[in-house]
Amino acid sequence: MARIAARVASTALHRLIGPRHPFTDLAVPAARVTTYDGTAQLALSVDLPYPTDIAVTCRQLQHEVTERVAQLTGLDISDVKVTIRRLATAGRPGRVQ
Repeated sequence: MARIAARVASTALHRLIGPRHPFTDLAVPAARVTTYDGTAQLALSVDLPYPTDIAVTCRQLQHEVTERVAQLTGLDISDVKVTIRRLATAGRPGRVQ
């Protein structure tokens, strides 16, 4: 189920950030899943492009992952927590001063 959640998150992020951010160095999202009595809680770790509206992107990501993973697995998704590992700037590896 964690693989499904990670794949769904990756697809959703590519759709959400779209062609306006030409990022190839964003790491693949990681996911952890905890299930109990027919419900699941997801924890995602993602890289996001900078600049981006972090709050809006995370809310949309939570919504899309909740809906799609529930469809694919048949489980009720009670919570999706998003951790941002890194903000990546286009064309500038490393730190920017």
